[in-house]
Order: sequence, then structure tokens, then C-alpha cells
Amino acid sequence: MVAVVVAFAVVLLTGGASAPPQSIPDPGQFTRWGLPIARATHHMAAAATIGLLILAATLVPAAPGTRGRQLGAPGLRAVRAAAVWAVVWVCAGFSVLVLTYSDLAGVSPLSPGFGEQLRFFVTEFDLGRSYAVSTLTAAAVIAGCLLATRVSTSGLLAIASLLALLPFALTGHSSGDANHGNGVTLQAAHTIGISIWVGGLAALLLMRHHLDNAGRAAAMRYSRLATWCFLIVTASGIGNAILRLESWSGLRSNYGTLLIAKACILGTVGFLAVRQRRALVAGPAEDLSTPQLLRLARVEVTLLATAVGLAVALARTIPGSDDGEELRPPLASPLGYPVPPELTGARWLTAWRPDLLWLCIAVIAAGWYLGAVIRLHHRGDRWPVLRLLSWLAGCVLLVWATSGAPGAYGRVLFSMHMVSHMTIAMLVPVLLVLAAPVTLALRSLPARTDDSRGPREWLLVAVHARAFRLLAWAPLAAANFAISLVIFYNTELFELALRTHTGHVLMTVHFLLAGYVFAWVICGPDPGPRRPPYVFRVMLLLGTFAFHAFFGLAQMSSTTILAESWFSAIPRGWGPSLLADQQRGGGFAWGFGDIPVLVMALALGRAWLTADRREARRLDRRADRDGDSDLDAYNAYLARLAEGKVASPRAEGLVPEIGDSR
Repeated sequence: MVAVVVAFAVVLLTGGASAPPQSIPDPGQFTRWGLPIARATHHMAAAATIGLLILAATLVPAAPGTRGRQLGAPGLRAVRAAAVWAVVWVCAGFSVLVLTYSDLAGVSPLSPGFGEQLRFFVTEFDLGRSYAVSTLTAAAVIAGCLLATRVSTSGLLAIASLLALLPFALTGHSSGDANHGNGVTLQAAHTIGISIWVGGLAALLLMRHHLDNAGRAAAMRYSRLATWCFLIVTASGIGNAILRLESWSGLRSNYGTLLIAKACILGTVGFLAVRQRRALVAGPAEDLSTPQLLRLARVEVTLLATAVGLAVALARTIPGSDDGEELRPPLASPLGYPVPPELTGARWLTAWRPDLLWLCIAVIAAGWYLGAVIRLHHRGDRWPVLRLLSWLAGCVLLVWATSGAPGAYGRVLFSMHMVSHMTIAMLVPVLLVLAAPVTLALRSLPARTDDSRGPREWLLVAVHARAFRLLAWAPLAAANFAISLVIFYNTELFELALRTHTGHVLMTVHFLLAGYVFAWVICGPDPGPRRPPYVFRVMLLLGTFAFHAFFGLAQMSSTTILAESWFSAIPRGWGPSLLADQQRGGGFAWGFGDIPVLVMALALGRAWLTADRREARRLDRRADRDGDSDLDAYNAYLARLAEGKVASPRAEGLVPEIGDSR
């Protein structure tokens, strides 16, 4: 509670309840003082909920004798405590929703007709919908926490809690930046990182008397997690500062002063965290309640609460000059940035507009894969070089499709959007699948021995989950890969992905995962649910890509312009007409499938040949053991057949079942 009080005090002392500009009506003292307090309460309660759920899912062991499935006593207590904090989160979230509209409209919540106006705000405005979705998701977390008894459920609730924070990344200054997409990405990373950092430490302090012998192990695991959170918060904070402040002079403004104060606090917390980890390593084997550790933890969580309070104040401070004027000019086009120059042959390779989300994902994925291969090498194990090259090539293509020419021109030209789409959905997944990342992870990640779940254990749970078995069912995987393409481009989803950053991210995630699952079903070397026979896989491969080819041909001959209202609003004075560009995009879709089909066909043929050779060796070994009894049984069957004693080969076990893996 001391940390929450500190957050309130920082918000109020740094101007979080200052009067609005004269151009906006004053909503009254209740809103001006209540909104920053509600925001601080919301952030702290959300962090505590997330931290407690992460503690239950990853930091403490499961109940003995349940093979890591049922929550142990510490985990169950943490989940129930998370339900209490989630109630505070929901109440604060509703207060933020009400007071935010009051602040924007300059209307007191007690004024007549406010309820009807609030309903219109929630149903018709993105900001209102975002806050409502976040609050409803937190309410669902409450129900889940009250019913949860399994470790998997606590992990899903932790993910749901993190997703509930994302709508808040769509607000504040990031939502109005000229570089909107990258601003939202950085804000989301910053929010998630600080929430896990603060919430994990708060969870350890709240549960320290109930962790028993698991306390030291839980603290060490949290320390490693907090290190990653510190790096994420630092990198995203620096990126946010660069986006919002155009020059060093911006640091002299009120916004810059608060930013410097927050950076100093986070640096101090990082220093204290290093001291805490050293004390933890040198301390008693199971004791988490030594005076030194408790003192460091309390100081750390208080400073982090101060940083949360400064973040709330920053959200209500305009980046720029002290007189409140915005530094950046109005947006130049519906894109949110100037229309790029004419696309030439050279710009196919040189055009660059970084998408930080996918750029960071690709860099992290490449770095993890290289690190895992190096760990195997130091251990004396070998890993195929072709798999390493395949993974790196997939990461490079993902960066090119999202940050290179297809990403830079994808919202300007339909044809370039189609190039980006086909690269992400068809070529990148094939290269990633052939790299066998699941096998590499299972071989390189350390296994836990105390019935808690680390990255390796959660990966095994995901691979064998019923939901994944359903999505990896061959007909469904093929239908999802092919039919979702038609649904996306022939509904309003396409234009939604062009107009909104969230829609674009969801589009990319869906088609990347759909392509990955389909490629894994056809030719993936990683373990997982049972896949169909090779003949059926060949039929699926040819049929699915033929469907894609027909889709491309349909676009080449179509006279109906897709997302016409969007593309016609972009002021470009170069390039082909909308219809000609769409027909060219259909040509790209039609011809793009050749390379993925060739790669997947070669991989499938190699896997088929390897499986046949493995089966032949197995049969040879069996024949050596039993004197080739199968051949003798078959000869005896032929003899009975010649004598007129006809029997079914399948009934006598001479023909394998249809579901045989061969």
C-alpha cells in the first residue's frame, strides 16, 4: 500500500491534476483530481494481478504428484490473490473510462445526460471501445482466477491480463504521433515490461511467507525475468523519447524534466536489482525474508511505483514547449506520414520504413536461434547448417516484407501489399518451419526438476495442447490458409488493416501463423500432433496452392477495386491506376506460389524418402529377429488362396491400416 500512496503523491505533485488548456472546458475538480489517481490505481492493480499470475504459472512448483498440472499451495494462493487485485483493476478501469470521457468532453460525470453521452463514447469511438474492452477482459480474469486450479489456466490468465493492457497503448501521445505504428509498439512494450517488472516484485513481497522452500528459486527466476524487463523498458523508453522529442531542447520542457526524472529512477532501480541479486545468490539456500533482501525489495518497489506515477503524469503532459503547443505539424496524409516517392526498380531493394514490432521480433528470433546453436556447439552437439541458414533467411525476409519496400509501399499500392502478404504468409513460414525451431528449443533450453514450468515446459504444453491439435488438423490447416485469404480481401477486414495499426498487426500475425501451421503439417520436421500420410499431404499442397493461384487470376480479371475509398484518398501523383495496380497485384499472387511450392515439395519428398528408408531398416531388423515371419505368413496366405480358402488380407493382418504413418 505504501507504493500505491507514493504513486498517488507523485502524480499530484508533478501536475497530473493540472487544469486543462483554455480551449477545453474544465470538467471540474472531481475529474481533474480523480483521473490521475484512477490511472495510478489502475496501473498498480494491473501490475499486481499480472505478477501474481506469472508467479503461479512460472516461478513456483505445481502440486506434488500431479506431474506439473495442478497448482500447488503457493500458486493457488497467488491466483486467488490475483482475483482480489483484478477487482481493484476493474473498478479503477471503469473509473478511468468515465473520467477520461469527462476530461475529453469537459463535462462533469454528475451532469444530466452524462450516461447517454458515455454510452455513445464507448460504442462509437476507438478510445472508448479500447478502455471498455480492457475493463471487460480484466473482469473475465477475475472469474478465471476464482475458478482456476491448473497451472495451464494460470498461464492463460496471465496472457489475458497482458492483452488487457494493450488497449492503453492506443492512447496517450503515441496514438497521435506521426509515426503512429512505431509509437504504439514502443508504448505497448514499455507498458508490458514495467507491469511484469513491478508486478513480479510485488508478488514476491506479497507471497514471501507462503513460498516455503521455493522462495529462493522463485526469486532467482524472477531476477532473470526482471533483467529482460529492464532491457525492454530501457530500450522502449529511449525509443519513445526519440519519437516524441524532435531535438535536445525538448528535454528543457516540463515533459523532458519528467522524462529525465523517470530515467534516473529506473536506473537506480536497476542498480538496486543488481545488489539484490548478489545478496540473493550469497544468502541462505531457502530464505527469502532476510532483512537485507526485504529492505532492497521494498525500496525497489517504491521507486518503481514512483516511476509509474511519473508515467501517469507524462501521459497528461504535452511533449514539446512549456506553452503546450505541439511540436509536430499536422499529419500530411491518411497514411500518417508523407507519401513515399515513386516506386522504381532500385527502391525495391533500398526503400526502408522500419516497423519496429516485426523488426524487433525478427532480430530477437535470429539472436535466439544463433545463441541456441552456439550452446549446442559448446556442449558438443551438432546442428545442421542448412537449418540455421533457413531460419536466418526467414527472419531477413520478414524484415523486408514489413520494413522494406513491401512494408513502405504496402498501404499505398495494392500490388505491394500483395507482395508483402504473400511473403509473410507463404515464403517466410516455410523457411522458419524447415529450421525446426521447436526441436532446437527442446534441445537447448534447460529442463526444470521441481515441477515448475519454465520456457521448455510451456513449449511442450503448447505443442501437445488440444487447441494446437485442432489447428494442426490437416483439412482445417489447409482451409484456414486458403479460405481466410478470400474472406480477408472480400470483406471490410482488408480496409481495416490498411486504416489501423492494430488491424495491420492482427492481419500479419494471422497469416504468418496460418502459413506456419500449414507448412508444418506438410513438411515440418518438428514433433507435434500426428500428421496425415504423405500422399494426402501432396494432395493438400497442390490443392491449396491451386486455390491461391485461382485467387490471383480472379484479381487479374476483376474490375471491382478493393478498399477503393482508402487507396483513392492517398495523394500520389505517380504509378498505375488503382485498377491496373490491383490487377498487377493479382499477377503477383498468381505467380508467387511457385517458389514456396517448390521448396515445400522438395522438403516433403526428402521427408518421405527418409521415412521410407527408416521403415525399410525397421522391417529388415525385424526380419533378422524373427526369420522373416511376415513373408512366410504371406506365402501361406497365397497357398490357402490357391486352395480356394479365400480370406481378407486385412483380416489376417497382412495389409496396414489406412491411418498408418507410412
